[in-house]
Amino acid sequence: MPSPRHLWSGSWREESEKAPPPAPELPFTEAEEDLAAGAAAERTQVFQRAPAGPPAAPAPAVAPPPPYRRAIAAGAAASVVAVTAVGGWMVGTHDDRRRASTTAALPALPSTPVKPRQGQTRASKVYANASPAVVSIRTGSGSGTGFLINDDRTIATNAHVIDGASNVTVRFGPTGRDIPAEVKGTDPSSDLAVVRIPAGAAPASAKPLKLADSDQVRIGDQVFAIGNPFGLDRTLTEGVISGLARAIPAPNNYEIDDALQTDAAINPGNSGGPLLDSGGKVIGVNSQIETGGGGSAGNVGIGFAVTSNTVRQVIPALAQGKKIDRAWLGITSQPSATGTGATLSQITPGGPAEEAGLQSGDVVLSIDGTQIREFSDISRAVNSHQPYDEIKANVRRSTGEVQDVTVTLGVRPQTPIP
Repeated sequence: MPSPRHLWSGSWREESEKAPPPAPELPFTEAEEDLAAGAAAERTQVFQRAPAGPPAAPAPAVAPPPPYRRAIAAGAAASVVAVTAVGGWMVGTHDDRRRASTTAALPALPSTPVKPRQGQTRASKVYANASPAVVSIRTGSGSGTGFLINDDRTIATNAHVIDGASNVTVRFGPTGRDIPAEVKGTDPSSDLAVVRIPAGAAPASAKPLKLADSDQVRIGDQVFAIGNPFGLDRTLTEGVISGLARAIPAPNNYEIDDALQTDAAINPGNSGGPLLDSGGKVIGVNSQIETGGGGSAGNVGIGFAVTSNTVRQVIPALAQGKKIDRAWLGITSQPSATGTGATLSQITPGGPAEEAGLQSGDVVLSIDGTQIREFSDISRAVNSHQPYDEIKANVRRSTGEVQDVTVTLGVRPQTPIP
């Protein structure tokens, strides 16, 4: 059977009107984390032709993000800690720690299932409460979805929806007027962006959506997606959480390693829309789907959303026009031959690991006292820190000697180092 194919859930017009040929096969680089060498199935970044959408006014197509290549995890392989996506960070335009600044995260609110009135379903109750805040976004080259967050002027969406635009047009529902909006910031590493509309532009019925704690999400939880697939304004779909902590490609060739997986139907045009829990609170921002290959570009029941806890951290900084810097170790790792720890297979020249004296062949046994059981544990440890934090790695050298090595984490490059 054909291998599945990865698809951004961006502009449906791009998928139906201007689909370029599949991306050429590229060799793996440090950015393209080989999650499963020899895996039976492979996910490849492509842009296939989608099913025909409804008649609509012509619009330019969204330029596709750069090609990615990654594999579905089926076994042990290399992990690139230098490219893990969301974790500890600083905000600001700084070159050293003394000039770093922090931005308060948005709150996560407790969420309990809504209680529909007699004759009303939970889905219709969630939709009635949340849909007025959902918007369509048009750039100079395509369209997507967004939603009000935090106040009546700030709109969250995906970075790949904005795709380099500085000004966009926002519309609240099919009968709403076109509202000019300013792009305040984008963060390709998390695939998030913020646009800002003028004061008083949002209709009175549109209330900012609240965020839940995505760490509390469990497989099987009921979820709802609202977006504009194929140009169909404020479409509601329903499903469950199918998986947690999934790795998906980011627009800048890094990876987002904590995405939610859902079977709620997500299609081209849904990108940037909210994924809501049974209480109507946002647990994610819909970003990508998996396709079945063979010329299909529609939903096959596998969609991915950036978590609300990532949104809580990133959106306030972007709203203030700040840049987000992430911690960086600068290594490639793989499972240890002994089954304990993670083996460093490559050290980035000039990176924090090399400067601290870590070497290819070292086996990392623990970081800051926390045992490293597999290579992904290194990613999690690094992501829990900010740039310029010190970590203590307990390593076993190729000679068999066990040592503690102190590493000062660096600032991750905006794009991966080949």
